[in-house]
Amino acid sequence: QVHVAESGGGYVQPGGSLKLSCVVTGRRLTYDEMEWFRQAPGKEREFVARVTWNGGREFYADSVKGRFFITKDSAKNAAYLQMNNLKPEDTAMYYCKANAFWGQGTQVTVSS
Repeated sequence: QVHVAESGGGYVQPGGSLKLSCVVTGRRLTYDEMEWFRQAPGKEREFVARVTWNGGREFYADSVKGRFFITKDSAKNAAYLQMNNLKPEDTAMYYCKANAFWGQGTQVTVSS
């Protein structure tokens, strides 16, 4: 059994920052990558960022480049998403994906 748990979401004003965490527990796996996705109300789930487990290569959606930064902690089976200069359009449920396993999501709301 593999459990993926996100945390760190919340309410923030435009221009603010949040850091999301994703921790994977349970059956030990060899991970290729960990990713963050988001889904706003009425919209499809979209890719946000990816970090490869070997080499730590990072990939970002154009909409978040230069504002969001993904990191990983191999020892903790964790990945993080530092989100800076948040905008109202970043409001969404944020999901972590480790290989084929998804978490339940953490809500991020950006509003004045």
